Amino acid sequence: MYKNILVAVALDQAHDSAAAFDIARALASRGAAITALHVLEEIPAYVAHYIPPENTSNRRSEAEAELKADLGGVTDVKPVVLSGHPGSTIVEYATAHDIDCIIIASHRPGLQDYFLGSTAGRVVRHAKCAVHVIR
Repeated sequence: MYKNILVAVALDQAHDSAAAFDIARALASRGAAITALHVLEEIPAYVAHYIPPENTSNRRSEAEAELKADLGGVTDVKPVVLSGHPGSTIVEYATAHDIDCIIIASHRPGLQDYFLGSTAGRVVRHAKCAVHVIR
């Protein structure tokens, strides 16, 4: 069983995060910490120059509110919103916070995934802990 579990949550896609949290609780040992992490894609520099700074903070606030709403008032899960590239940010967060299991949803890979790789694929390849992939 795991003591520090990270559930990667994609708010902009139709993944069933409730199933991911059910799996997290099933894999958790007594007193385990569960973190829900959503990563906001960074706005490219060539576009960011034209966007008012308050839009970035509004975007983060909206994501935090949406993540808390997605949790449905659950108190045993810590919500975290970060900015960056999802694949590398999830792995970096897991390493920095001693996560021992990452739970992430995946879609059926398409042609573009063979060239670039999906977020779940990057996490599986680079994480230093166990990764549980949900389809």
